[in-house]
Amino acid sequence: MPLRPLCVFTLACLAATASGAAAASASRDQATTRAEWNAPQAPFRIYGNTWYVGPHGLSSILVNTGRGLALFDGDLPESATQIEAHVRELGFRVRDIKWILNSHAHQDHAGGIARLQRDSGAQVLASAEGAHQMALGGADPADPQYGFQLTYAPVPRVRVVRDGETLQLGNVAVTAHYTPGHTPGSTSWTWTSCAGSRCLHMVYADSLTALAAPGYRFSDHPDYLAAFRRSIASVAALPCDILMTPHPDASGFWDRVARRQSPDDVSPLIDAGACRAYAAAAARTLDAQLARERAAAK
Repeated sequence: MPLRPLCVFTLACLAATASGAAAASASRDQATTRAEWNAPQAPFRIYGNTWYVGPHGLSSILVNTGRGLALFDGDLPESATQIEAHVRELGFRVRDIKWILNSHAHQDHAGGIARLQRDSGAQVLASAEGAHQMALGGADPADPQYGFQLTYAPVPRVRVVRDGETLQLGNVAVTAHYTPGHTPGSTSWTWTSCAGSRCLHMVYADSLTALAAPGYRFSDHPDYLAAFRRSIASVAALPCDILMTPHPDASGFWDRVARRQSPDDVSPLIDAGACRAYAAAAARTLDAQLARERAAAK
């Protein structure tokens, strides 16, 4: 995250500090971080048929397809109440949610999905590895962050979406882009939103942070590392007018929102270079992680 050290914003890092006498302090820090992530945030229209309905620190994106709502991410387990309230505040019903799409199957983005699926009856959509990890309640040994014990209610009923598959959700075409790295099942999603005759490329790019549990080294997994680099390149190449990310601060989303002159002012949100900049930052973070691994091995 750009505004504070990464461990402040990552539940996994906080969990990793929990050993011996530090456990109680780490638990308090984790509770504080969760509260910050789940801080209240009024829902608002991003552009056209696309709305922000998550808490302040974790994105949940709603798209009105004309034939039901598509919801991207369910955030923490305790976020589901706020997300549902936001959906109703916008004049929709929770039962209008027909599809729930996941970026990656960590607790802070998939933890609320089981309840949201139960309350809405929606179909959950994810990559093959993402579906596997959700069925495990987040506890996937293949995840670089496995071992942090940040689990959640399993989501056993998930439709697997193929890499590059375009889904026709109501009147909106949504394309899945497998972007493994942060997790094996990480997925970025793209669609087009229109207001009047102006249509924009919307990108919900998954987290690209190279973060690992103690004992995991990306350099020990060359195939995974190569896939991670391909993911970064894929995000950089996406047609990208408005970038959204699971952690809004990771892409400067709130800074752009703050520059709006009115709720309909989309200009500050548009940045054709945002996906390239986001990917470049991820590449630097990955390189720094690999350098730390090499230094630790000496």
